[in-house]
Amino acid sequence: MDIRKCAAEAIGTFWLTFGGCGSAVVAAAFPEVGIGFTGVALAFGLTVVTMAYAIGHISGCHLNPAVTIGLAAGRRFPTRDVGSYIVAQLVGAIVAAGLLYVIASGAPGFDLAKGFAANGYGEHSPGRYSLVACFLAEVVLTLLFLFVIMGATHGKAPVGFAPLAIGLCLTLVHLVGIPITNLSVNPARSTGPALIVGGWAVAQLWLFWVAPIIGGALGGILYRWLSEEPAAQVTGVPTAAAH
Repeated sequence: MDIRKCAAEAIGTFWLTFGGCGSAVVAAAFPEVGIGFTGVALAFGLTVVTMAYAIGHISGCHLNPAVTIGLAAGRRFPTRDVGSYIVAQLVGAIVAAGLLYVIASGAPGFDLAKGFAANGYGEHSPGRYSLVACFLAEVVLTLLFLFVIMGATHGKAPVGFAPLAIGLCLTLVHLVGIPITNLSVNPARSTGPALIVGGWAVAQLWLFWVAPIIGGALGGILYRWLSEEPAAQVTGVPTAAAH
């Protein structure tokens, strides 16, 4: 375990959760000038773009247990480091959710019952989508997110553009998925708000671990099959891709 890489992952996941969920809780429905679904989707994408440039060279900037597991499934990340990365990501997300709660609850009329950007299915889905629909959406959207990550970080991809491709992809999957589940594709991001909301959010949290992990693993494996040529690992340590 490299403590600096884990610290980078914790800080990056803090920013993703605080910035993305914060935009949903604080700014999405702000009177007259609220940013809406589009703004929230863009906020999540911007957290990844900014942190990828800031810490990509330190830890690889996963910020997401499903990404870490997907990269390991695609043989682009060492399995021995999966556990430490996931713990760091969870710490960052939980701290971010706690701080966001302290700030958001300082406004008159704050109501935790509105969901606090927690993910849900059935009656807790923004569009009241069924369990099956939500599960499939999370699997497919995480799969495609990992597919883009694997391709954008490949040794033969255009240099320097991976953060933009990944951030724009996260924006896109949010544009599709927010009405369905509030969109997770990230178990850490889901865990932080769920622990604050409690009750139904914790009871439904299993889906937002199981579905993204399945999707992430499938995305990593699919890209590995499609592009069998070896490539650098996404660990923050620059290595030359094999030719």
